Amino acid sequence: MEEICKYFVGVKFDGTSKAYYFSTNLGDLKVGDQVIVETISGLELGILTTALMPTAAYTSTLDLKPILRRPTKEDLEDYNLGLKEASMAMEITRREVNNLHLPMNLISANYTLDGSRVTITYTSESRVDFRELLRVLAPQLKCRIELRQIASRDKAKLVGGLGICGLPLCCTTFLNQFDGISISRAKNQMLTLNIPKLSGACGKLICCLLYEDDLYTEAKKDFPRIGTIIHDNGVDYTVETYNVLARSVKLSNAEGYQFISLDDYNAMARRSYHGTPASPARPGGKAA
Repeated sequence: MEEICKYFVGVKFDGTSKAYYFSTNLGDLKVGDQVIVETISGLELGILTTALMPTAAYTSTLDLKPILRRPTKEDLEDYNLGLKEASMAMEITRREVNNLHLPMNLISANYTLDGSRVTITYTSESRVDFRELLRVLAPQLKCRIELRQIASRDKAKLVGGLGICGLPLCCTTFLNQFDGISISRAKNQMLTLNIPKLSGACGKLICCLLYEDDLYTEAKKDFPRIGTIIHDNGVDYTVETYNVLARSVKLSNAEGYQFISLDDYNAMARRSYHGTPASPARPGGKAA
């Protein structure tokens, strides 16, 4: 009968951007420890990315494979040898990719602990027919070869870097999956639509556009619609735009424009005697 382990932990491997869960009875494991596990690719050395968690708290339907052991001296020697062979595999693969003029941007190569399989990760803007590449690589690498295409966001998570805020990329610290991010979120937050400035290290729209989007949607309900006309002291004003953070409204008339606080705008709206009074709070206001 299979033994039920007390704990489960997250383990990350070279060349992957996410952690995978394994079970264990080793009660003294901690974040950063190296362990040996068996994956679908074969034996691999991984690093713990989470603290020990009770198996009772595991909610996934996927079966937990056990951690086999801590790495032995021989395991570490095999791992270091694999790193050297991976560097050679990258050079060989890059040369053959150039010879075949394939649209592939190579990211990394990783061997299993026993050297029976190498996984080569790459990015590409299009689908790649790499059958000829596999044919020329097989006699040179002399092992099973897996070519794995990843998206640009996964590449950024794998390679790492600093964001425009000066901090490590969110995808390398806490983001484990990516939601769709469209330009409509930038519009909703009334940002200048400068795509290069709104793009992250991956070349896609920055993930942090997600963080405050719902708050902007809610806060904008307090503001009038763009284009609303309000009459005050014999003058017609048009709402040109507003600033959610400063809670101010920009009004314009024939003589120019002015900024007033949202409270002052609401007071003006209440005393307005225009034929169609401006609403002090129009849900769903749109940015200019």
